[in-house]
Amino acid sequence: MKRKIQLLKYALCVALGCMFLSSCEDFLDRQSDENLTFDKIWEKKATVKQYWLNAMSYLPNDNGSVGDNPYLGSSDECIIAWDRAYRKINYGTWNASNIPYDRFGRMYNGIRECNIFMQNVYRCSDKTVTKDQLDEWYWQARFARAYYYFLLMENYGPVFLLGDDLVDFSASTEELYRPRNTWEQCVDYVVSELTTCAENPGMPLQAGLDPTKYGLATKGVCRAVISRLLLYSARDLFNGNTTYRNVKNPVTSKYPELSGVNLFPQTYDANKWLEAAKAAKAVMDDGSYKLYRAGNNNPYEDYYGITEVDWNSELIWTDRRNNRNSWGQSTLPTGVAGTAYGAVGPTQSQVDAYAMSNGRYPITSYQKDGIPIADPASGYDVNSELQKSSWTYPRKGWTKQTTDVTITAPNMFKDREPRFYVTVFFGDNYWYHGTASTKISFAKGGNGNKSHDFSKSGYLVNRCYNHMLNSADGQWGTITFPLFRLGETYLNFIESVLECKKRGVTLPGDYEAKAMEVWADLRNRSGMAPITDIYPGATTDELIELCRKERRVEMAFECSRYFDTRTWKIAETTDNGPIYGMNVEAAAPSATVTPDAFWKRTVAEKRVFKSNHYLYPFSQRELDRNKLLTQNYGW
Repeated sequence: MKRKIQLLKYALCVALGCMFLSSCEDFLDRQSDENLTFDKIWEKKATVKQYWLNAMSYLPNDNGSVGDNPYLGSSDECIIAWDRAYRKINYGTWNASNIPYDRFGRMYNGIRECNIFMQNVYRCSDKTVTKDQLDEWYWQARFARAYYYFLLMENYGPVFLLGDDLVDFSASTEELYRPRNTWEQCVDYVVSELTTCAENPGMPLQAGLDPTKYGLATKGVCRAVISRLLLYSARDLFNGNTTYRNVKNPVTSKYPELSGVNLFPQTYDANKWLEAAKAAKAVMDDGSYKLYRAGNNNPYEDYYGITEVDWNSELIWTDRRNNRNSWGQSTLPTGVAGTAYGAVGPTQSQVDAYAMSNGRYPITSYQKDGIPIADPASGYDVNSELQKSSWTYPRKGWTKQTTDVTITAPNMFKDREPRFYVTVFFGDNYWYHGTASTKISFAKGGNGNKSHDFSKSGYLVNRCYNHMLNSADGQWGTITFPLFRLGETYLNFIESVLECKKRGVTLPGDYEAKAMEVWADLRNRSGMAPITDIYPGATTDELIELCRKERRVEMAFECSRYFDTRTWKIAETTDNGPIYGMNVEAAAPSATVTPDAFWKRTVAEKRVFKSNHYLYPFSQRELDRNKLLTQNYGW
């Protein structure tokens, strides 16, 4: 699929003269006259396929390039040093006339292209194309159309639904005015469309899928999107959020059913959690997926393998098999030979989020100056967290090294769970690249802090670099980055079941036991005991909070945290104010030496997150051209 998507624009330009590539235009921009050659498109298999690829080309490649989306750089798990558009979100300097990563028009162009394709694909008269092939293209396009709506809803909330309408772009601007549909209508439409796709024989199961078709949507993919959407819909942002009580459509006689209606539901519906639980269970029951394990009883190798083993058993959907250059170069410290821009660093709160080796999460809260408050039962000592001691650093399973090694480093990093070491790289330590290793200092003037490309937090993301290869020799490897995977589905299910229990919603008889079973499986993969063993007697509220902690570390740097903090409606706390790291301004005595002054919790960035920042604004240009389009709250 990756190769198809990479080549589609070139192929389409050659075959059709670029007449359908309108991704730079907005929804209300008129298209050029397509009727001159339109009928001929459907006469040949090759041109039909090219149109299908064009309709699919609007799928974003968010994980192919670190700087191409806001979801890492403007979440509280990460600080990226580059001056990119996510800084506007972090500093609160964006508005309706200055929107970073605005995909509104692009997604609607994709929806329109899918509609055109779906309504014409079966006109193909080429005798070399089979009905099965046309069915495959049709159902993939129908999935893509629903997915484009899902992507819009993640960022903008409720949008307007076109259904099968092709939109007459020869009409006047006034005739193209339309109001937004409600959140519930949008959810119902996307869920209905994806359910139809999942239940149709033309949509394949992942199990037994031809490897040449990896990357296509499957029944499991459709159900996974439903699971995430219904989870978001049950959370506080979209479930009885009275902050949005005045976000209503304008009164209009043209659309009486939408005239003056609230766009966001104003009454909390606890039963949404049951629907979310059922949706996650449907993915689990698909039978195509299992948590990735290498089979060597090594939790480091097992967690590392999620992003290292192409098309592994845990991946529900990844739309591309990318070259790892972008992730590798973005996270490789500049002290390592070769092309390195090491500038993607975990925040201190993300570092603090990981459990101890005994399975307990150490940090319960923070004082005003950023000093943590620890759970005594975790074994974490705040008073000695930055003192150094000698301890065993685990490197077997995620590097070329076959043994672990003793290092002298702050106690903060000692005795953590396996996911910590796979994910977080801290200074005064060795970066492993193939059989080589390089000691790194993030202190000012150190080899990891010698230009504008360096970690502002004093850490780097360890997880998405291939430590088995030597990038200094140009070896980066590939990555099938998980857009949806079984580990997320487990967490969706656990959260939904616990919320049902909290709110008195009756669950099917086996759901609670199943939730604890899959949670135990997830933690076992990471080398820890079941959560109920580690926290015996925990209340339902406490388990919900523990599930959120589990999600933060399990899904780290997979573009989940951005949406989690927003849909939980906690971003005004987590993404607002000082963001901490280590003291990268402390002067390094030499390239590989980290001074004691470096080891201090220090404000790395001050962020602004206001109550209107939970959703994207609609651009002023769209508002000016569509007088029935209601702006989101606070913009």
